[in-house]
Amino acid sequence: MAITNGDNLNSVPSSQKQVLSTNYLDLSTSAGWGQQYVPDLMEKEADVFGSRTISGFLAQIGAEEAMTADQVIWSEQSRLHLSYKGTVDVNGDLSGGDNKGLFTVVSDIDGNTDGTNGFAVANHGVRVNDVVLLAYNNTINRAIVSEVNSGTDGKVELRAYGTDTLAGSDATGTAATLLVIGSEFAKGVGYGVVGTTTGTRSSNEPTFKTFTNKPIIIKDYYSVSGSDASRIGWVEVSTEGGQGGYLWYLKAESETRLRFADYLEMMMLESIKGVPGTDNVDNYLNVPGSNTGATGTQGLFDAIEDRGNITTGVTGVNAATDLAEFDAILAEFDNQGAIEENMMFVNRATSLAMDDMLASMNSYGAGGTSYGVFNNSEDMALNLGFSGFRRGSYDFYKSDFRYLNDKATRGGINSAAGTEAIRGVIVPAGTSSVYDGTVGSNIKRPFLHVRYRSSATDDRRMKTWVTGSVGAATSALDVMELHMLSERCLITQGANNFMLMK
Repeated sequence: MAITNGDNLNSVPSSQKQVLSTNYLDLSTSAGWGQQYVPDLMEKEADVFGSRTISGFLAQIGAEEAMTADQVIWSEQSRLHLSYKGTVDVNGDLSGGDNKGLFTVVSDIDGNTDGTNGFAVANHGVRVNDVVLLAYNNTINRAIVSEVNSGTDGKVELRAYGTDTLAGSDATGTAATLLVIGSEFAKGVGYGVVGTTTGTRSSNEPTFKTFTNKPIIIKDYYSVSGSDASRIGWVEVSTEGGQGGYLWYLKAESETRLRFADYLEMMMLESIKGVPGTDNVDNYLNVPGSNTGATGTQGLFDAIEDRGNITTGVTGVNAATDLAEFDAILAEFDNQGAIEENMMFVNRATSLAMDDMLASMNSYGAGGTSYGVFNNSEDMALNLGFSGFRRGSYDFYKSDFRYLNDKATRGGINSAAGTEAIRGVIVPAGTSSVYDGTVGSNIKRPFLHVRYRSSATDDRRMKTWVTGSVGAATSALDVMELHMLSERCLITQGANNFMLMK
């Protein structure tokens, strides 16, 4: 089934700079004042698009805090256990002649390589006499570490339990994964020195990952002359901001404010960072010679793509959501923070696909008579939607994301975005514990929160001011100028617990 829009569909997406015939009632034609009969004028402007704003997503799941700096730096915990990816040589050794087995550390378990995200191969935590599991070529070896190279190549010599060498074929250079599960020492032996009662064992210090984001300045402006501000219109307007009357500028001013509030949220969702010194936007926005660094800020979607997880469905983009996809999501969440409660903000197609998936789990779903939170009868409305469900140890709460549905916002962009289209986002509920450099201690904050610039002199969370001679006179200009400004950025903590649905 296809839906065809009418030829004269009311789909004007936004305000325009000039006054057009579509913006006022034209009664100058022969069907207007030139006729002897008074037309029945319906003065009230009709609300045909419902609530046109998309802001509110961040207000539901985050918080706002003031800041006084040009950037925010925060650190996140590393994993507790020692697990690494690398390569294996079943006949390798460090001392020569042993041929017991050699593992070379290449990255940590998350794939971070030397010098990135706080991990360096030379500083891996594997120590002599550690007992490890080594997996490669569909085999698992249980081995003890007999020697660790003191250099920077990340080489670890292993001796397998029960055999002379590591099990499996000669897999020189084959990808392998190593997990430290404990340690074992002989009686009366010191740390790491076989056959003696003395010796030392290096200690492992915890590491952390540091992230940073910077606020951006967002502005907008509206102006109306004194004459237009005092003109009475034929159309009675009402605004989402609660204003009403026959003054058209009230509508324009209100819509400018509402649009700006949406801009604040969309920038926090969609923005990306520029590259210092190589970014054309950077060169355009920065004052020459100021060397203030890259422009832009990291929004939610980019943060998840950079540091979080992405699912494209079982059979590709916009695939019908089913339990196979959610089981894969659960498995990834198990690999990460395993936060039990998660909120899903999805577009309409994905929301309906989830409803159909959950309905199909009901034994009576085929007859269409009994799913939802109650047994439907012929005398009550059939509940065909679900607000959430539990799978395994995880709770998912589903909500429609207007930003992804509205044709004038991401809903229109998604239709032409191909593989970059976004179906939804899964956000962990609750708070995370991080070290805050400003406070100087570990504090708990929502996983998502907005930082805005503020001081005792100037609060830039949502700053508005009026200039001109209309109303409170501040200048000789016969206009009213409305200025809006905000300086803010979004902090996405624990992005490894988020999931972007493409």
